Order: sequence, then structure tokens, then C-alpha cells
Amino acid sequence: MGAAPVPYRCQARARHVSGACLTLGRAAAIALALASLAATAAPASRAARYFETIRRNPPLLLAFLTAMPKGGDLHTHLSGSIYAESYLRWAAEDNLCVVTATMTIVGGACDAEGRAAAAAVIQNAALYSQAIDAMSMRHWDPARNGHDHFFATFAKFGPPSTRLGQMLAEVAARAAAEHVSYLELLVTTDGGLSMQKGAAAGWSDDLPRLRDRLLAAGFADVVSASASRLDQVEARARELMRCATPQADAGCRVTLRYVWQVLRATAPETVFAQMLAGFEIASHDPRVVAVNLVQPEDAPIAVRDFALHMKMLAYLRTQYPRVPLTLHAGELTEGLVPPEALRSHIGDSVRIAGARRIGHGTAVMYEDGAIDLLREMAARRVLVEIALSSSDLILGVKGDRHPLRTYLKHGVPIALTTDDAGVSRSTMTLEYRKAVEEQHLGYATLERLARNSIDYSFADADTKKRLRADLDAAFAAFEREQSARHEP
Repeated sequence: MGAAPVPYRCQARARHVSGACLTLGRAAAIALALASLAATAAPASRAARYFETIRRNPPLLLAFLTAMPKGGDLHTHLSGSIYAESYLRWAAEDNLCVVTATMTIVGGACDAEGRAAAAAVIQNAALYSQAIDAMSMRHWDPARNGHDHFFATFAKFGPPSTRLGQMLAEVAARAAAEHVSYLELLVTTDGGLSMQKGAAAGWSDDLPRLRDRLLAAGFADVVSASASRLDQVEARARELMRCATPQADAGCRVTLRYVWQVLRATAPETVFAQMLAGFEIASHDPRVVAVNLVQPEDAPIAVRDFALHMKMLAYLRTQYPRVPLTLHAGELTEGLVPPEALRSHIGDSVRIAGARRIGHGTAVMYEDGAIDLLREMAARRVLVEIALSSSDLILGVKGDRHPLRTYLKHGVPIALTTDDAGVSRSTMTLEYRKAVEEQHLGYATLERLARNSIDYSFADADTKKRLRADLDAAFAAFEREQSARHEP
């Protein structure tokens, strides 16, 4: 016999215990009491005690955080995770060019004015440095808002950004070196086929009919194209990491899953077709575990069509209820968009689209009924993927202005993420360092965030069980290491 349904008021504003609604205030008090009892019963771990002695010593803190297990990275765009140096190296290998006025990698002849061979750019220290700065946030003036420069970098990567196998190997190897065991990578793997089919079908606000029309027009090709490409990409990555040899890179042990990304700053018919592709692919390929919307949330089309996108996702979730959503929402701040665009994006993503995770969530306190929304997110266990470097570089939001601690105060689960480590010139370790130095988080909270990154992942149950066990073992080994090094 199934469990009794939980009344909506309990879902939204309270916990449901033994068939009764327990108010959040009382639930929070009980949780704090239990936490206090646990703290009394179990003294701080050796790692926690050592952490308190070095948290204000940057070099020792960096060494500690580098060695600390970090679980997973749930929000990382594959193309933005690659460092500019790799793109330039691959461009030189492929005899590509760099348009020196914009530092954009392109194909074609390199003898035209303003087009230098990528190999020559690498050999020219000044040009090489300029190219890296143009393709990332390196040397960006922190007094300026980096929004436009950040998003402009993606158009500069050019043809090398199709080297998905090499890209996968690079991020997996780097994750392993940082003691990250799981990645959910934002990718598009159908070669643009779903967008082509959407454009051919045209727009109709009758979403069920539009879905039927697309499915009848050979949409299965999108699923097969994606599966075939992922097979090739993963095989190439394993080859590069020598996964079948005794010299296998540690990256071979990192578990990889993918989040299908939808380009939301495009026409409605192509947005819907991409969404449909994501739901279809995630229903057939266990490697693709969720759907997300990408491109700047403040882009004119993204703002204009936000409500329409929520309607599309709400409909598709009725057709594919087992495919989860994680949505970029609240990656905004005052002045970037009109006030109206700040008032509901996170709330609508949770309540209308049914997102189980939110990416960034920086503008949560600008939402209508922000405190009630935080309580609802806590009750529904909607995790927020926090990317501290991105919020700083794109929005100029950091330190006390960032809502990370507000989320924690209201019981909303969070996990630290890198977002676009190559563009930001960051790593997961540096995101943890920001959490300590700028958000003043303690070791117990850091450990909880690392565990959240596995608990709230979209991995299947068996994989999640294995990842949890591996993380438990990693923390136990880390604790022993800290004890051996620092206890008398």
C-alpha cells in the first residue's frame, strides 16, 4: 500500500510527519536540537580541528582543500571548462588561424591580413598572452563587470571546441587530480540536428500537436545521432587517458554523466525541438541524466520567452515524468535586466517547470516572497548549484552580497560547482577556497556540500550508492592522513 499523499500546504511550507503537518519553524528547531546533540556526542574530527588552525593561512588552506575529497561537480559546461591554452594548442595541431583583432580561432587560409597561424601565435609571447586573455577572464579588471566579456569567450574557441574526446579527457583528468569523483557535464551531442528539425517544423503554440509533428518527422534520428556521437567521444577520451592499460590516467575512474543543454536564446520552434530532444535522449540513453537551459538569462529572447519556456517544460514533464530538470535561474542582478525579470525566474523554474535543482540562484532575494520561496525550496529539497567565481566575474556579486549563507540559513541544500572553469580560470579547489575565505564556511559545512554533490546528483541509484561509498572511504582516508600529519 502506497504512502498517503502529502497535502500541498505541507509540501510547500512544512514537513509531513506521521500524516500531520509540522511547521517549518518547529522542524528547524528540532533539527537544530538534534544537530546540537550530535555535536555533543561526537567531538570535532581531527581534520576539522586542523582546519580551524589553518583557515586563515592561505598556503596551508590551499594544500588542505586540494587534498580534501569533493564529491561531484554538478554544473560544468564542457566547452567552458577547457583552458584557452588547450584550444590554442589544438588549433595549432589542426593548422587553424587566429583572427588577431578579436583573438578568435577560425579555419581557412592564414595568409590574409589579420589572420595569423595559431602555431605562430603560440610562438609569439605577446599574441599568445592576448589570446588567452581574450578567451578567458584572465587579467580581467575586477572593478569592471565581466558579463559581456565572459559570454563572448565561447564564440572565440572555434573549431577546436568540437574535439569533445580531448575535452572530456582533460576535464576528467583534472577532476581526478582534485579528488572529484563525479561530473555532470552540460553538452549538446546531436550535432544541431534537433534545431534543424525544429526550424523545418515551424512554430505552433499547440504543444502536443507540435511534439507529435516532430516525432513523426524522423525525430528518432536525433536520439541515435546523440548516442553514436557519445560513443565516439567517450571511446576517444578513454584512448587518450589509456584507460585499458597499466598506465591509465586517474581520470578513468571519474564517473561521467551528461546534462542535455537547450539554447534558449533562439526561436521558439528550435527551443522546443531541443527540449524534446533532451527528454527523448534522456529517456533512451542512461548517460544523459537531465535537461537544462543555457545561454545568458538576460538575453532579449530568453527574457521575452521565459514564461513560454516554462510552459514548454511543464508540458514535456507530463510526457517524460522520469526525466529531471536542473535550470539556470536567477543568474541575474539589479540593473542587468528590468526589475520585473528579477521577480520570478527561480520561483517559476521550481513551481511551474518542476526543476529539482537550480543553477546559480544568485538573484533569489529579488524574487517576490523570497523568504517563502526559500522555505519552499528547503521543503522540496531543491538544491542550488553555487558557482562563486562565475557570480563574481559575470555579475559582480561576491562576499556578503552572495546569497550562499542565506540559502544555508533557511535549510536549502547547496553544492559548489565550477560552471566554466576554463573561462573563469578556476578549479573546484579554488571554489572551495572562496567558500572559506569569502563565505566563511567551516569544515563540517564543506563536507556536507561535498556529500550533497553526490546525494543530489542525477546518477542512477546503483551508481549513486557506489559514489557515496567511495566518498565515505575517501573522507575516512583523508581523516587518517590529517591525523598522521598533524596530531601529536
